[in-house]
Parts: sequence; C-alpha cells; structure tokens
Amino acid sequence: MVNESRQEQILIAVAVAAAAFIHVSIALSQILLGVGIALLLIFRRRLEFPRIWIPLLGLFIWTIIADALCPDPWAGRAQIKKFFVFLFIPLLYGVFVRQFAKVFYVIAAWAVTATASGAWALVQYVLKYEHAKHTGQEFYITYLARRITGFESHWLTFGALQLSVLSLLLAQWFFSSRRMPNWAYGSIAILASAILLTWDRSIWVAAVPAAFYLVWCWKPKWTLAIPVLIAAGFLIAPSGTRERLISLVKPHGDTDSNRFRLVTLFTGIEMVKAHPWFGLGPEEIRNNFDKYVPANITRPLPVGYYGHLHNVYVQYAAERGVPALLLLLWFVGLTVWDCGVALKRAGPQPSQQRFLLHGTIAVIIGILVGGLAEYNLGDSEVLMMFVSVLALGYAAVKNVDASTV
Repeated sequence: MVNESRQEQILIAVAVAAAAFIHVSIALSQILLGVGIALLLIFRRRLEFPRIWIPLLGLFIWTIIADALCPDPWAGRAQIKKFFVFLFIPLLYGVFVRQFAKVFYVIAAWAVTATASGAWALVQYVLKYEHAKHTGQEFYITYLARRITGFESHWLTFGALQLSVLSLLLAQWFFSSRRMPNWAYGSIAILASAILLTWDRSIWVAAVPAAFYLVWCWKPKWTLAIPVLIAAGFLIAPSGTRERLISLVKPHGDTDSNRFRLVTLFTGIEMVKAHPWFGLGPEEIRNNFDKYVPANITRPLPVGYYGHLHNVYVQYAAERGVPALLLLLWFVGLTVWDCGVALKRAGPQPSQQRFLLHGTIAVIIGILVGGLAEYNLGDSEVLMMFVSVLALGYAAVKNVDASTV
C-alpha cells in the first residue's frame, strides 16, 4: 500500500497535469481528471466540495429535467456529459486544501502551457499575414474567418483561456508573497499580445474590467494607467487590429457587424417567454431557432452563426429555463461572496491566499462580462478552466478560515 506522503505526491502531480493540459489537449486533460478522481477513491479520500455544491447540484438536476422534458433528450446528452468536468472541483479543492502551498505549481503550469499556446498563436498570426500577402487576399477579410487559435480549436476558446491565465498572473504579481520566476511575468506580454491579435472584441471588452479590478485592489492610482496602456496598444498594434477595434462602433457592413447578435438576443428572449421553466431543452436552440425569430426582424437574417445565442445568460434561460440561470448565478455569486469575505479576513499583507482570492474574482469578472456577447461557458475548455479556478479559490477560502480560527 502506498504511504500517505507518496499518495499526496501522486495526487498533486496528477492534479497539476490535469489542470495544465486544459490549454493543450482537452482529451488528455479529461483523462487525467478521471485518473485523479479514481486515485482519490482508491486512496479512500472523500470527494470534497465547497458549499457551492448546493446550487451546483440544483443546476445539474434542473438540466436533467429540462433534457428529459424536451422533444429529443438523446440530443441533449452532450450537456449532461459536461457534468463530468465539474469533477475538477473535488480534485483540485480536495488536493490543494491539504497542500495549499503547492498551488504555486498549478499557476506555474498554467503559465507554461498558456504561454506556449500564446507563442504559437503569434507564429500563426505571422503565417496567416504572409499567406494573405503572397496570395493577394485582403488580410482583414480572410483573417476574420480564420484567426489565431494557439493550441485550441477556436479563437473564442483561446482568447478566454489566455485572459484567465493573464488575470491569474497579474494577481500573483500584485498580491502574492511568493515570487514566480521572471519568465512567468515576462509571459504576460505574450498573453496580452495574443489576446490583442485574436481580434475577439468580447475578450477585449472583458479584459478591461478584469484588469481594472486587479489594479484598483492593488494600487488604485494606477488605474489611471489603464486607458493610457489601451491607447498605446492601439497605436502600436497592426493596422488591421486598429481597424477591428474601430469596428466596435463602425463595422464593415455584415463582415464584422454585431447585427446577428441582436437577432439571437431577441430570438432567445422569445424562447424564454414561451418556455420560462425548463426551456427548449439542451442542444435544442439550433433546431428550433427559426420558429422563434420575432416577426419584426427582416429576412434574410444578417450573416452570422445561429447555432447558439451568443449570450451565456440568455442561452441558459432559453435552453434550460429561468431557474437554471438563477442557479448558475447563485453558484457564481456565492463564490464571489465567499472570496470577498475571505479577503477581509486574510488581511492586507501579500500572501498566496490573497492572490488566489483576487485572481478568482478577476477570472469570474472576465467570464461574466465576456458572456454578455458569447456563450463562453459552452466551450468545454473554458468551463474546465473556470471551475478549476473556482476550486483553487475555495482552497484559499478554506485556508484563510483555518488560519484565522
């Protein structure tokens, strides 16, 4: 039988690897997650959940009911299967609440894998630019259709993951008592550049309040530097990137218009009105979209993707019902509340607890703001990263509670 010390070492290694590979391979990350949960059971460890298990269980149950009541329950199995990734919570929380100092290795691993993904994305950008130049194509148009993705399958997923790690590294820099190697802080420039070159406006908008929160809590006067940095980034960015930013207020027709998002928003509202309790059912948005498009919307519809509603809040309400949305908001809001209370108890001095608590809140801000314009939690990788950060945030909450008793 493996002794307890060796068990801890194995669990830490598997947990760190499972978290790190979120940025490299979803399949390998989930395999390692399964291995980690199996080891917890083999080692006779209890699967520990912080108190967010209450709204989380409610969300699971409501989703299952919504799926059972929809016309095609089998099609909704993809959303049921995603329940598996929430096991990152008992794995990371259970391991690092006992070995809290080892959380450092998770952050370092995320810095390595996210930076590698970001560096590859920068190479992708150059390759795409050179290809458009040599083929005589207009770069702005061709790049919008096929942007940098790093190790991910889509630029939206890539941008959300990069922003999460960037938020954590900034929090570590501002609030931790333990310094990371200089390369880790240097990687902030790579992550920020990769986010800029995704041309993902929802990520750009989400990055501002996340960064503002961290800087305000660190040194409030430095928040004045944020608009200066944004302006500097705008000036030194490639011309196409500046053009993309301007498209927020002056789009190039349907090429980069958000008109289709207004269609999905109003259509989603009609879905919620018609099915407020259990929604249309998981994975039913795509098949039923045309039935709920308001009559006052002109046909043909603007160019865009209509497979989901491009808003995480409307998506949950339309797909699973308003109670499911409220349970999701309870789940997230409770985490923010508990992290905020723990910050007051942790005191003003830099510590690993303070950095993780602030980092968790910053990541949540990024996801919540980004979710206004995208169904970001519909991506498994983004959801995996999100629940992993929440798990580590609660490990910090528990550590604060234990040290202040």
